[in-house]
Amino acid sequence: MKFELLPRIHSPAELRGLTDQQLVQLGDEIREALCNVVQERSAHFASNLGVVELCLALHLVYDFSKDRLIWDTGHQIYPHKLITGRFDRFSTIRTKGGLMGFPNPNESPFDLFMTGHAGASVSTVLGMKAGDDLLGQSGRKSVAVIGDGALPSGVVFEAMNNAAELKKDLLVILNDNEMGICPRVGGLAKYLDKARTAPFYNGLKRDVNWLLNKLPVVGKPSRDAIGQIKDALKGFLHGGMLFEEMGFRYIGPVDGHDLFALRSTLEMVKEVSGPVLLHVFTKKGHGFEPACEDPVMFHAPPPFVRNKNNEVVSVSKSTSRAYTNTMSDAIYDAMHRDSKVCVLTAAMCEGNKLGRVRQEFPDRFFDTGICEAHTVAFAGGMAKSGLRPIVNIYSTFLQRSFDHIFQEVALQNLPVTFCLDRGGLAGPDGPTHHGVFDNSYMRIFPNMTVMAPGDELDVAPMLDFALAHNGPTSIRYPKANVEHVERPEAPIELGKAEVWRWGEDGMFIAFGSMFTTCVAAAERLRVEEGLDVGVINARFAKPIDRATIFRAMEETAFQITVEENTVCGGFGSAVLEACNAAGVSTANLKVLGIPDRFIEHGERDELLADIGLDVDSLMATAVAMSDRGTLVE
Repeated sequence: MKFELLPRIHSPAELRGLTDQQLVQLGDEIREALCNVVQERSAHFASNLGVVELCLALHLVYDFSKDRLIWDTGHQIYPHKLITGRFDRFSTIRTKGGLMGFPNPNESPFDLFMTGHAGASVSTVLGMKAGDDLLGQSGRKSVAVIGDGALPSGVVFEAMNNAAELKKDLLVILNDNEMGICPRVGGLAKYLDKARTAPFYNGLKRDVNWLLNKLPVVGKPSRDAIGQIKDALKGFLHGGMLFEEMGFRYIGPVDGHDLFALRSTLEMVKEVSGPVLLHVFTKKGHGFEPACEDPVMFHAPPPFVRNKNNEVVSVSKSTSRAYTNTMSDAIYDAMHRDSKVCVLTAAMCEGNKLGRVRQEFPDRFFDTGICEAHTVAFAGGMAKSGLRPIVNIYSTFLQRSFDHIFQEVALQNLPVTFCLDRGGLAGPDGPTHHGVFDNSYMRIFPNMTVMAPGDELDVAPMLDFALAHNGPTSIRYPKANVEHVERPEAPIELGKAEVWRWGEDGMFIAFGSMFTTCVAAAERLRVEEGLDVGVINARFAKPIDRATIFRAMEETAFQITVEENTVCGGFGSAVLEACNAAGVSTANLKVLGIPDRFIEHGERDELLADIGLDVDSLMATAVAMSDRGTLVE
């Protein structure tokens, strides 16, 4: 398809000069641009296809150069980017130095927050509305777009409760496509299923009065009786009673792919006072049939090839095995061996590759939806009852349950095993998804054991150790393909590191994913630089192997701790703390990890090189710390 309209749209204001026919054409061009990107690299796809008309309608009705718009779980931001002056850079999305795959205020004033986690949109847009009103800018409209997958997040209901109390003019658009990444789950999902089948509804007064006038009534009904009848009719007339009772005016459901009906509805909603919930139903993948047929696979598919009929003829398949798959297999095997082992995930069954577990152990698999805080507290209850729950979740998302890790797990010293996927840099997903803080926030809790496999060979034994340990444990692993280092088997023992090779000149002390990188650097240093640098696979960040690490401090000229976590409070900090407590000198110790800043998006290898955690950088650091490096200086 030739792009005729998109190159001309430099601002949403220019949409208002297009004819209806041109607006339809623009929607087609947006979908073509989405397809073009995903043919080149993995990107969020089906969710963006589903919001094209909604995005156009919003920008046609509102002026978001002054009004407020926040997209919840902002991976559906692509159409918005295309019509806010970023078409010429759209081909760079999710590449290093290119557009971010989520909203980014540094790219455009139309992006207000980086929204990569679900549920906060209602809170933040309500806060902006309150701020605007206090600053005398009450004419600004405020809109949050939230998906049905994010709606069950507890913070959403906290915000809606507050919004109803404040009675601020606020529009919450519920983009209901019956999906998160996977099909939605829970009681609220069933409630929305009923609401989707109800007729369009706009307020109660007209319909209730009409029906009351048609009802035969003997005698004069009391005010209480009329109220009871009205309440009953609310439930009969529409599925939005929950939102009405929470203090929101419910409108809908509306077809989210009928651009012109949607535009008219938004024009009407714009004039309504107080908090409003507009229920819009869409289809994930709309406009690209393969994505409609398999919205789970096409949520963020690998690159694919399509023909002129928009049929997918081939999909790129990786021949490598990822840490996620290796951990999933270990969980599967553990559940086969022990009927007390169960697994919980927060709407990430597909991301954590737990489909086989869900299928074979449906009674011991729990998808809680995007409710991480509940997931952890739920796991605490299961552990208290005698089970061995595994909380399988992304590192960045587990942050949302910090207080419950503290209160319901660590404080109770319960045997909950946390399997933290995406521990480290998450590549093109960028700063909202980099899991670079978990070593720090898990390590601070008493009773918590913090581990990370150095390579593929550590994964299953480490999980088995955790499931047998009488207390909470954390295991983090990267978004990367597995590697392994050939070496004799070394059993996992609490607080014991593994020495791959002892060095005469210096020592890399690696935690987790950096073990294989350190081994590669050590091998090249011996061959290319004549330096004998050893490698310790730390395995534990809490408790650390003090004896082995102190020996390295005493016997080698320099030591370098290496981790894919922020240096603030991470594994290197644990080593420094232990040395300080024992009076061991750290004069020749260097701590490497993620610097104290947010890391942008890009391929993981590119980002590691930028921050000095690739093989070449580790070699350069070792040479600089050696006698040779000191002499050169």
